[in-house]
Amino acid sequence: MTTAHDRIEAEVKGNDVLLFMKGTPAFPQCGFSGQVVQILDYLGVPYKGVNVLDDAEIRQGVKEYTNWPTIPQLYVKGEFVGGCDIIREMFQAGELQQLMAERGIPTQDNAAS
Repeated sequence: MTTAHDRIEAEVKGNDVLLFMKGTPAFPQCGFSGQVVQILDYLGVPYKGVNVLDDAEIRQGVKEYTNWPTIPQLYVKGEFVGGCDIIREMFQAGELQQLMAERGIPTQDNAAS
């Protein structure tokens, strides 16, 4: 039987950019998830969103997986980057764009810092 941890790990390892969020990229269900979606969309980064509201085990499991208490959670190339506040601060400082470039994740030209 596949555990929540196994499913989370498969998603993290199987997607270059992954966002565990409340809702979907097309319809975020909380403001914090919505802010991260806006940033990723602005950057033009291809990513997968996983709606934690669809599965209570994933919702709790992702918090345990990273030892991070809140959602959304962004992963790039298998590495946990942070939640909403960290992603917003990194974006504003140009650090998120730099991280994407260093990891070989394409961004749109309008996102150049």
